[in-house]
Amino acid sequence: MYEKYTRPNVEDIFAGKMSKYALAIAVAKRAREITDDMQEDKGKVCDKPVLVAADEFKDHKYAILEPDVDD
Repeated sequence: MYEKYTRPNVEDIFAGKMSKYALAIAVAKRAREITDDMQEDKGKVCDKPVLVAADEFKDHKYAILEPDVDD
């Protein structure tokens, strides 16, 4: 009935070059975009928007850009 979801490995998503905080913010923002698009189109998606967003980052459909910080 339900498809078993496997949590993506965080290291696979960004290869250690950004913070986990940046990943969480990016996934949350993308999930909000997906939710807004679903409401405008009155469409339904099988998976939750957060899972879809996490998969998109895992599949490198989106990139997270962070500013360079010099200490």
